[in-house]
Amino acid sequence: MRFLYENSLLLTGSVLVLLTLVGQALTGWHEYNDDLEQLQLPALSLGQYLGSGHFLEAVFENWESEFLQMGLYVLLTIWLRQKGSSESKKLYEEEEVDREPNPYQEDAPGPVKRGGWQLTLYKNSLTLAFLLLFIVSLWLHAKGGTEVYNIEQQHEGQPTITLWQYLGTSRFWFESFQNWQSEFLSIVSIVGLSIFLRQKGSPESKPVDASHNETGQ
Repeated sequence: MRFLYENSLLLTGSVLVLLTLVGQALTGWHEYNDDLEQLQLPALSLGQYLGSGHFLEAVFENWESEFLQMGLYVLLTIWLRQKGSSESKKLYEEEEVDREPNPYQEDAPGPVKRGGWQLTLYKNSLTLAFLLLFIVSLWLHAKGGTEVYNIEQQHEGQPTITLWQYLGTSRFWFESFQNWQSEFLSIVSIVGLSIFLRQKGSPESKPVDASHNETGQ
């Protein structure tokens, strides 16, 4: 029970991801088979659908934008400020996250104690992880999209294209931009709304009685 309590946020989030992914897979499977029927192509089993370009494109088109949002947000909040927002660091004060790591701290992570290139990498590991996840998701989005696009091209008697050619299509960038802008909108929303609105008990909110001008948590 202690483990569940101490990890409840991550566990609950993971369950929600799994449930919605299952829901997406089942509904996407039926939706895509309807599309294939209109193209006079054989329907896919659920197992076949999970390996199809349609499923890959649908999943990683969204994941790509999430990882871009989080990585960029982590990076921008190093230097940029927003007066009154709980999502910003203090305007003119140094904060705990700005101090240099102490290699002599007893429970410091291994890279901090070892120093050198390992410490340099570890200092930026969160942003680098999101960047890597973004690149992988972008590639899988393009891979799935290329497969779906080529099925449509073959049905219409048109030439197929490579993944790199698909990356140059307006279709790919339309899919990407429509997701990216919604993620950037969510950043603007949480940064802006947290200036004036509150949620008691949430670390994403300032204390209920805090001034609108108070910056940070």
